[in-house]
Amino acid sequence: MHIPDGYLSPQTYIPLYGASIAVWGIALKKIKEKLSAKHVPYLAMAAAFSFLVQMFNIPVPGGTTGHAVGAGIIALILGPWTAVIAVSVVLIIQAFVFGDGGITAIGANCFNMAIVMPFIAYWTFNLIKGFSQNRVRILVAAFLSGYVGLAAAAFCAAFMFGIQPVIASGPDGMPLYAPYPLSIAIPAMAIEHLFLFSIVEGVMTVALLKYFLKNESTLIYAMREASREKA
Repeated sequence: MHIPDGYLSPQTYIPLYGASIAVWGIALKKIKEKLSAKHVPYLAMAAAFSFLVQMFNIPVPGGTTGHAVGAGIIALILGPWTAVIAVSVVLIIQAFVFGDGGITAIGANCFNMAIVMPFIAYWTFNLIKGFSQNRVRILVAAFLSGYVGLAAAAFCAAFMFGIQPVIASGPDGMPLYAPYPLSIAIPAMAIEHLFLFSIVEGVMTVALLKYFLKNESTLIYAMREASREKA
């Protein structure tokens, strides 16, 4: 899902840099307000976890790749704003040090995996769980949060690819960047994520949330916020 250099036009990656920088600024402010000193080590652990799971980058038919991200579970445990920073740090390091994702595409990759994904996952969890304390419902909500979050990030990446032939083409009409239209880009990204990688993300989210429910239930940001709203 990491977008490399040369796939997105300046008309796409420059605005996405701007959007990501704006969200980073808000996220840093939110973290200073809400993240206690007790939770700071968990931020580092969350970034390390996301880095690890993203290293399992699997090529699939259609010329794309897929992998888990971990942004959903980070959003549930530490909050979506913390997930924005944790996953963004990982993506920036991967781009500069490992060449995984382009330098010009950092804003786009962070927008997809560090902004869209954690917030969609967090909102999905809250929508499905509601104020219920039923364990089965909580775990179903956790699975769907990971599943839907990763699928949404993949769709955003596919959309970015698919609009390139429309917004950036040469005088002869040939695409200058990603050459495939939406009719090809969206199925190529959606199929592999809907039927494989999003399921892996959902299962991983459930497994980790179960651990925290058993051992560190007071740490779970999504559960604490729901309790406050109910009160």
